[in-house]
Amino acid sequence: MAMKTHSKSKRTRYTEIPLPQAVVFYCEQYGIQHIVISAGSRNAPLTNGFTENSFFKTYSIVDERAAAFFALGIAQQLGQPVAVVCTSGSALLNYYPAVAEAYYSALPLVVLSADRMPHRIGIGDGQTIEQEGVFGPHLLTSAALLPDVSHATEALLKSNKQPYFKKEPTTKAIAQLQEKHQHHNIEELQRVFTLACEGNGPVHLNIPMEEPLYGMTQKSIDWPTPKPIDVSQQAMDLTGIQSMWNNAKRKMIIVGVTKPNAELNRMLSALLEDPSVLILTEKTSNFTHPKAIASIDCLMAPLALENQNKDALQPDILITIGGMVVSKKIKFFLREYKAAAHYHIGTSKANDTFFYLTDHLNIPAKEVLSQLAIDPKNKSDYQPTVLAQYKGYLEKGARYLQNIPFTDMKVFDMITSALPTNTHVQVANSSPVRYLQLFDLPSGVEVFCNRGTAGIDGSTATAVGAAQINPKQTVLITGDLSFFYDVNGLWNNYIPNNARIIIVNNNGGGIFRILPGEKDTPKYDAYFETIHKRSARHVAKSFGLGYKRVQTKWGLKRALRSFFDPSKNAKILEICTPRQINDVVLLDYFKAMVKTN
Repeated sequence: MAMKTHSKSKRTRYTEIPLPQAVVFYCEQYGIQHIVISAGSRNAPLTNGFTENSFFKTYSIVDERAAAFFALGIAQQLGQPVAVVCTSGSALLNYYPAVAEAYYSALPLVVLSADRMPHRIGIGDGQTIEQEGVFGPHLLTSAALLPDVSHATEALLKSNKQPYFKKEPTTKAIAQLQEKHQHHNIEELQRVFTLACEGNGPVHLNIPMEEPLYGMTQKSIDWPTPKPIDVSQQAMDLTGIQSMWNNAKRKMIIVGVTKPNAELNRMLSALLEDPSVLILTEKTSNFTHPKAIASIDCLMAPLALENQNKDALQPDILITIGGMVVSKKIKFFLREYKAAAHYHIGTSKANDTFFYLTDHLNIPAKEVLSQLAIDPKNKSDYQPTVLAQYKGYLEKGARYLQNIPFTDMKVFDMITSALPTNTHVQVANSSPVRYLQLFDLPSGVEVFCNRGTAGIDGSTATAVGAAQINPKQTVLITGDLSFFYDVNGLWNNYIPNNARIIIVNNNGGGIFRILPGEKDTPKYDAYFETIHKRSARHVAKSFGLGYKRVQTKWGLKRALRSFFDPSKNAKILEICTPRQINDVVLLDYFKAMVKTN
């Protein structure tokens, strides 16, 4: 990411405290434009600094957990750092779920936490915790900035715990220590912001400040302009992967979470002209092709039930692209039926998911793919053999779907068919993202999901944040638990009128009915499936959103005819499904794929 220099004419007033003034200055210098602020007093110098500068696009989100996921949605769409700003104390801890998601989804999130002065921690002051290091290993880097000693010096000297001066300091001594602290802080700010722009993941700056906090000035400190970021890439040796590729008769490529990328998709499409190449995709890969496996579980589930011909799927070489993969079934398969080599290509984190990662080629995937030979004459029937088997499964599955009752599966069949073309879809974790994998989507539909930690928290807030950037209509497809868990994701003033939320409400954690366990017992109902009878009706009313509830196939069909049409306010469609048969219908779907006529 190239660093931008911006004119001081865009600024009107500055916080009078040097450290937060420096933070705001360097955010601008490094092009960190989107700032999500949660209310507080300790962070007032940062809030004033950002909101007084027209370069920044600022957002006010009260709930810090929702604020961080909102910022994550913006970062997800931009691919650029987005900052969150909070006050001291437990406010910072509420960022942790989104920080972990940013870390595992490789998204650039910048955490700016206001803090008490170091000597004011642990003495009984309110809203005070040990803020340094709270995010543990889930960061690219962090920095504990040093406090100003030239600001509110009298308040500083009143404490018997302050470590900066052993006796009454002279003006010169104060100035010298202030200069030392500022030099340290400038170096740390440049280091952390450089990594935020270059890397893929979250960073944390802890910013101690002393009261008074609200003072402003017309004059800024003359901060040194940072050097441009070096964005050059090292050349990588591709001879190993090229040799394995050229000699392999079974080449498998799995595309995980990937933003829409026309050039990457073009190269993947070209590779599919080689019959020795098999590409497995998921909806979150944002790549489709008639010769690619579009639903991994629609191949792997029936293959496991047949329990034969598994050897025919085993690859010689495995290449993975992008982020996390949803399908557990392909993970289990490739751990047992190992390829001779596994290469992860691209700048996303290389996970040793299958226990035999050979190498990570940390350059854009398209650059590696362009160096792989395409040989349509290769004597291999790997792709056509697997593809024929897969299409056979789909044909039997399609016949089964025609007669299923109104359940989660039928709902997803109907939703995916009704989605408008060129829609921006955000999908929640657990059941929704798994059901979505089973159906084709209209052309131009983009799919995003928080697959880093695969948690149900934050899906709504992420969708609203992403909608600030993506010009397409945003449709969130979520489950009842995900929706109610993240209801504060709606507590903001930034929900676009054309946003749509679809809640599939099966009155609990329906995915647990698919997993092993003692179903329909008091313990299971209360602690696993967590049965409830809640409705989103009053939630919609509280946040001023349109609302409709359906519980039949025909009711859903009618609702979908106009649900995506323009409206004055965003809308919620709550679809109620029968809790106790969803799992049976889904499992029977895979069984139908292997039945003989």
